Amino acid sequence: MKTCNEVMTKSLVCCLPHDTAAKAAQLMRSGNIGSIPVIESEQTQKLVGIVTDRDLALKVVAEGLDPKSTKVEAAMTINVVTCQPEDDLQKTLDAMSEHQLRRIPVVGNGNKILGIISQADVATRLNQPEKTAQMVKKISQSNAN
Repeated sequence: MKTCNEVMTKSLVCCLPHDTAAKAAQLMRSGNIGSIPVIESEQTQKLVGIVTDRDLALKVVAEGLDPKSTKVEAAMTINVVTCQPEDDLQKTLDAMSEHQLRRIPVVGNGNKILGIISQADVATRLNQPEKTAQMVKKISQSNAN
């Protein structure tokens, strides 16, 4: 099995906690992505959260907040499940299934963001369609009883 470093996307779009929800949404649109790692500062690159298009829809738009004044920190998830670049990819796939995550940031020393692993990365770089289908099914299962 490959390591996270071999599969992750390394060119990332990040935002800061004090950026507006509107800026995050514009970055998602221009990058054709559904989530953005939130970093402490451009200098440290320390991961402090992640914000998804769903976060923006549910925590900003659905609540009637102004995306031009609402900060990313109001909508982001702060307890982020992460992996290390040298981790075995299977460990990360298991974490994605367990926590029903479509993407997991890859961090190094000091929680510095190095990359991200998404379902698409697994599908296009692993060349194991059965494993990919199984992972997508587990991630997409509803927890509703």
